[in-house]
Amino acid sequence: MYTDNLIPVENILVRPEVMETHFSCDLEKCKGACCTIESEFGAPLLDEEIPIIKEILEEVFPYLPGEHVNLIKKTGFFHNKDGESMTRSINKKECVFVYFENAVAKCSIEKAFLEGRISFRKPVSCHLFPIRVTKFGGDVLRYEKFNECSPALDKGKKENIKIAEFCKESLVRFYGNKWYSSLMENKGK
Repeated sequence: MYTDNLIPVENILVRPEVMETHFSCDLEKCKGACCTIESEFGAPLLDEEIPIIKEILEEVFPYLPGEHVNLIKKTGFFHNKDGESMTRSINKKECVFVYFENAVAKCSIEKAFLEGRISFRKPVSCHLFPIRVTKFGGDVLRYEKFNECSPALDKGKKENIKIAEFCKESLVRFYGNKWYSSLMENKGK
């Protein structure tokens, strides 16, 4: 990974596209594609998120299709590959925590959170999306491009919202208000 042009914000490096790319999810058009992208595995999980998710499973199960609940009960909700934990996927497509509402893929963990049943919103990697955190002697934030997200690029341009602004809530959750303010001070530089 090249370190040229990276924006240093405290001890975190940010790739310029996070500040420059227009982005605002358009669920009506993408149908929650980020939760159903074809892959052997789902979202990356932090080690500290695994016991939290284990603790809240019973509150999440009512939102899930039976096939997903059965898979989680039989094989667990995550898999470790090469030292990285990731959610399991159903038929190499949707995350094991996906449910569908009006043909839109949504997160059952977030649904339980929004209904006040749990205090954990969802895995940080999901909340930060389309930002991905790469470890390179510390965190490096980058924009992960998916063709399925092209409606979000169009909507972001229309609304004049950049990735860093779209992801404000998740960036504050992960790095704090002070860090986010410092990031936004770099916006015009």
